Formats: sequence, structure tokens, C-alpha cells
Amino acid sequence: MKIAVIGGDGTGPEVAAEGVKVLKSVAKLEGFEKELELTNLDWGGDRYLKTGEALPADGLDQLRQFDGILLGAVGHPDVKPGILERKLLLDLRFGLDQYINLRPVKLFPGVETPLKDKGPDDIDFVVVRENTEDLYCGAGGFMHKGTPREVATQTAIYTRGGCERCIRYAFELTRKRNNPKGKKLTLVAKTNVLTTGHDLWWRTFNEVAEEYPDVEKDYNHVDACCMWIVKNPEYYDVIVTTNMFGDIITDLSGIIQGGMGVAAGGNINPDPGGVSMFEPMGGSAPKYTGTGKINPIATINAVSMMLDQLGQEAAAERVMSAIMHVTGTKMKSQSAGKMGYSTSEVGDLVLDALA
Repeated sequence: MKIAVIGGDGTGPEVAAEGVKVLKSVAKLEGFEKELELTNLDWGGDRYLKTGEALPADGLDQLRQFDGILLGAVGHPDVKPGILERKLLLDLRFGLDQYINLRPVKLFPGVETPLKDKGPDDIDFVVVRENTEDLYCGAGGFMHKGTPREVATQTAIYTRGGCERCIRYAFELTRKRNNPKGKKLTLVAKTNVLTTGHDLWWRTFNEVAEEYPDVEKDYNHVDACCMWIVKNPEYYDVIVTTNMFGDIITDLSGIIQGGMGVAAGGNINPDPGGVSMFEPMGGSAPKYTGTGKINPIATINAVSMMLDQLGQEAAAERVMSAIMHVTGTKMKSQSAGKMGYSTSEVGDLVLDALA
């Protein structure tokens, strides 16, 4: 099992180090320590400032030699916003065809949610976000830029193949989850206004649904979904949605599960030979660099996701159980500087719980 570790910027290397610590420990406990190979890659803002490149020319070819990627965070205060995000994060997603963005939304024991009277049994769903089409394709441009006549266009692109493979993945995931409340997949779009691209999503969803009679199909307009996530999160099992809407829905969902300190995600290519990347959702938080105040639980959560994707289900479940033990019995808060422990001490608590 060959894993590339990209610590990245700010507090990224610190939380990545805790993820690696947990990964090594569970590999030893579960008996695959000898198969685990870790390679650190110094890609991020510091390298960009020195070399002018965010991603080496052979970066994608390098990553194709690995089974998975663990990312800390991207975002450097001395690099103009958008450069690293586009030339590193998006180029990896598009270049490695990581067409699924997977975001489990699970409230861990002991973690506070801003939703009144909601607990872990109420907040436990998954968002499947299409990850390589829509407005993120970069189709568009300017006319008469910087003048009173300026025109800017940004074109959303959808393909039948792109929609279908994402929707089919979501149906398979819904079937696999086998939620005791019932297997339900909710398509989130805006078919009443976006009447071409989202009509394609709607028709594809209904056609693929015929192959999954055991899964209840459901639909929400995106604005209704955002309201129901706040009011009744227990309504959802799995959500499948477009790239743009998924970006918004998952950030909202991250807050109801306790914030970015616990939220993790995967950029997944589930095809044979595909390489997937897993990361915490909290960002680089440069002002906390070196302070030991950042919560590593989201990164450790990402490690659990990576293990599951790579077929190490027992190890993934062991890490998840350890996380829930630590949040439920040890930590005072999930917020930076309020955890009751330092970044590395939280990692040590998870190691103790693993054993």
C-alpha cells in the first residue's frame, strides 16, 4: 500500500503528521505494516514561491504510482488566492479523474452541533458531489475587461457520462450503507430554473434508478435541501448533486456535524487503478501554524476514509471507533485552541484508543 503524503501549507503538515501517526499504528495493529509505504511530497505554497510551479511537470505521473494520497491543507498567505487551489487541488482532481467528492456528514459523540435537540442519530448522511464538471471546468472568459463594457462568462458543462457515473456511484453507496431507516437517495438540483443541464441530471437519475428498485429515489431543489438539512437532517441518507451545489451543501453540512475540525472528504476515482485523495476540510489556518492548537480529528477521519477505499475495512472501522471514543470521552471542544489538548496530544489519544 503506497501512500503519498502532501502536508501542504500552514497547519497542514501538523495535522497530516497526526494522520500518518494513526495510519502507521493501525497498520501495525491490523497486520499490514510491512505493506505500508509512505512518501512525503513538498508540494504547496513554499515550493511554489521558490520554483514558480504548484505542481511539478511530472506530478500527475508521480501520483499515479501510488494507491492513495493524504493531503494536509492548501493555502499560503504569500500566494495569491486561487493559484494553489486551481493549479494544485483542481489540477489533481481533474488530472487524476477524481470524479467523486465524497463527504460523510456524521455527528460524533461529544461533538456540539448548532442544531437544537439534534444528536448523532439525527445527523448521519453522505453527500456525493460530482467533482469534474459544472462551473469548475473553467469554460468562459472576459470581453472588454476593465472597461465599463466588460462582459464575463462562466459556463457550466454537464455530460451524460459524467452525470451517470456519479449517480451510479451514489446508488451503489446507498445500497451498501443499508440505512436501518431505509435506503434513500436524494438528487439535489434546480430543474425548475436550470432547465437544460439539470434536466440532463434529472433524466439520467430516473433512468439509472430503474436498476436499483431497492433504493427509494427522492428529489429536492437545492434551496429546499439547504433548509431541510438545518431543520430535519435525519431526513437524509445519501445526497447526490452537482459540483457547484455540492460545494455549498457540504460546507453547510460540515457546520452541523460540528465544524471543519471534524469534517473530512475524499476526492475519489473509484475505477480500477484510480488514485484517490483524502483530506480534512478545515483549510490551512496559517495563523495557527506551529501553535499546536489545530484539531487533527478531521485528518484522522480522512485516514479512516482512505483505508476503507483501499479495502482495509477493519482498519477503517477501528480508526473510526477510536475517533468516536476520543470525541465522546476526552475532548472539551473541537474548536482550535479549546480542545483541552494539543494537536499531537489528540493524536496520542487516538493511538491509545486504537489499542
